[in-house]
Amino acid sequence: MTRSQQTGSGDPAGPASRSGSLLSEYRTFVNRAVREPSTIGAVLPSSPVLAREMAAVVPSVEQPVVVELGPGTGALSGAIAERVPQGGRHVAVEVDPGMCEHLRTAAPWLEVLQGDAMRLGELLAEHGIESADAVVSGLPWSLFAAESQRRILREIGSVLAPGGGFTTIAYAHALGMSGARRFRDRLGAAFDEVITSRTVWRNVPPARVYVCRRPVARR
Repeated sequence: MTRSQQTGSGDPAGPASRSGSLLSEYRTFVNRAVREPSTIGAVLPSSPVLAREMAAVVPSVEQPVVVELGPGTGALSGAIAERVPQGGRHVAVEVDPGMCEHLRTAAPWLEVLQGDAMRLGELLAEHGIESADAVVSGLPWSLFAAESQRRILREIGSVLAPGGGFTTIAYAHALGMSGARRFRDRLGAAFDEVITSRTVWRNVPPARVYVCRRPVARR
């Protein structure tokens, strides 16, 4: 059941109508990227094809809790919402206040929490969330120092429910770079299973998805 079916809106576009046209979404993204380059790491918002690949980890049955990290303009949010069943909880954690304001206006169905992923467990606990069945991340990992990456991965592992999954983006052109290789090593140290998807060519830039399960160590 999609979000549009849950609300009875009758809008055939479903959650895609959350932010109007793609042009409007791109404008919002670029404006924030220009103003806050230290927190916006991608060239453009994720394409719908990549967003669906990222959201495949989201349970489509029962009442899951899904946490989205770094939602930006909401490019991933619609794909996640398409999978979250009625009664599920979709929480977006965003550090940038401008993006939070945009999301609360454009996607009122989304539960937006302004905060830092490095204190994810504490932030979720403050809102009555003990664990997440899926965590989907659009965070710009290349902008984080090594220890910050490790801390965020530990936080994700600490909130992930048994059997839950975590997905994040890897840009294809950077996979051979030392920073990307080190990040992949950190994923392997943090999770027992890390699967790399096929390349999603219909994205700018082309990207792959890391699907991670079974945290190695809790916080």
